Amino acid sequence: MKIKEIIVVEGRDDTVAIKRAVDADTLETNGSAVGAAVIERIRLAQQRRGVIILTDPDYPGERIRHIVSQAIPGCKHAFLPKYEAVSKKGDDLGVENATPEAIKAALSHVKEEFVAVESDVFWQDLVYLGLIGGKKAKSRRERLGEILKIGYTNGKQLHKRLVMFQISKAEFTEAIKQVLEEEENE
Repeated sequence: MKIKEIIVVEGRDDTVAIKRAVDADTLETNGSAVGAAVIERIRLAQQRRGVIILTDPDYPGERIRHIVSQAIPGCKHAFLPKYEAVSKKGDDLGVENATPEAIKAALSHVKEEFVAVESDVFWQDLVYLGLIGGKKAKSRRERLGEILKIGYTNGKQLHKRLVMFQISKAEFTEAIKQVLEEEENE
């Protein structure tokens, strides 16, 4: 599998994991202190070939994703579910722990970022469906993020990602229906 875009990752071990999975070039942020020089390299990559951000499914990874996408509009995003990024010992979470198959799957469901002003999924929908507040909100958002391939989010981020990736009301409805059915069958 050849990837045209340059994949933004956190570090050298992530690059090794990506190259085991696909034929692609990477840019490393070298952690969450993303400097101006790194942003400029990513900006050039975005202008020339496009960029896919694939960071760890944890707070520092989300922070890097946010910093880069705020500085460089129009990035594409790939997300690994947490369970695909856990080390064998269970003590580490990162892209470097993912299997080549998991990385290929994440890259085959890349989401493009759009500057959107409106969404037909409203904040009230998220509250009503128990995605914000309540005992099961976190697990529901986690599963919804997996199904929609937009990663795990808190409530506020969920609405922003639904807008950013232009998830339609129909896509959202199908995904939340699946989440609720799985919950019933547990």
